[in-house]
Amino acid sequence: MKTSIGISAENREVVAHQLAKLLADEFVLYTKTLNAHWNLEGMDFHSVHLYFEELYNQSAEIVDSVAERIRQLGHYAPATLKNFLQLTQLTEQEEEGNDSRSLIKKLLSDHESIIESIRGNINEFADAHKDAGTSDYITGLMEKHEKIAWMLRAHIK
Repeated sequence: MKTSIGISAENREVVAHQLAKLLADEFVLYTKTLNAHWNLEGMDFHSVHLYFEELYNQSAEIVDSVAERIRQLGHYAPATLKNFLQLTQLTEQEEEGNDSRSLIKKLLSDHESIIESIRGNINEFADAHKDAGTSDYITGLMEKHEKIAWMLRAHIK
């Protein structure tokens, strides 16, 4: 069935493709957060382990919402690890260190990378592609990442 939401097919395609990249980033970050939760070691294990659980649950919700936004635009969300690894700007490469400080620094870097990427699309989605809805959606998503980044930064100061 044709998607008729007041945005041209061409604009919806461009926005959906950018969202697919965001989805890939979000999924890789989700996986890295699970890794941090599962492999954390150190004196602060219990409290940080619980914090990482909170973060991966938030990430799972974000992954689902980005995929659903792609579907709202009439496109299919990428849903394979192969697709995610082709689309993401993040890396799976891990440095040594399963202590909370090392893991938090890795997660913080990825959140900040996603924030910068989102920020670069907000006006483009609204102005160039006439999609104020997705622009508003990613603005809210950026704010979630900014709050998480702030909290991660506070842990390592």
